[in-house]
Amino acid sequence: MTLTATQLTTLALVTGVLVVLALLVALVALLRLRSLRANFRVLWAGGQSDIATVAAGQERRITALVERLEATRADISEVRGGVAQSLRNVAVVRYDAFGDMGGRLSFSCAVVDDAGDGLVISSIHARGESRTYAKGIVGGSSEITLTPEEQQALSSARGAHTGMPVSSRSRPSRSVSAWTRR
Repeated sequence: MTLTATQLTTLALVTGVLVVLALLVALVALLRLRSLRANFRVLWAGGQSDIATVAAGQERRITALVERLEATRADISEVRGGVAQSLRNVAVVRYDAFGDMGGRLSFSCAVVDDAGDGLVISSIHARGESRTYAKGIVGGSSEITLTPEEQQALSSARGAHTGMPVSSRSRPSRSVSAWTRR
């Protein structure tokens, strides 16, 4: 089988075009390979050249992070328990203990933790003297009878913890202030 000159010329041109296309494909592949190598250099910053080694290192890091997370959760739980036992819910009721006295100089102050344990301190102011009383509170109640003002201070302090609104009684001679630390 013999080829004519035109057939040989056509065959040479087709072969030349295929060679140019092959060179372009090789150039694109080379550029992609460089890009992949750059990405792998970032991934293997520690100088490791094996993907299994990199994966094992990442697994160790993740395991260490999980352990630190569990330790942090335990610490937070312990801190929450300590905060719940702190005397952080406070309310003060100011009032006039005697009808002939003004200025609301008498007060009852309740200081309790989240469980309702703490104390109520009352100071009764009169013209010639001032008396102060302290009563222990366990679970939101006292073995000693509480006055209405002491009960109001206690319920306001416990309401400050639960997020309930704190309101004063209808008598204008009393005022309630409640605080809580979160």
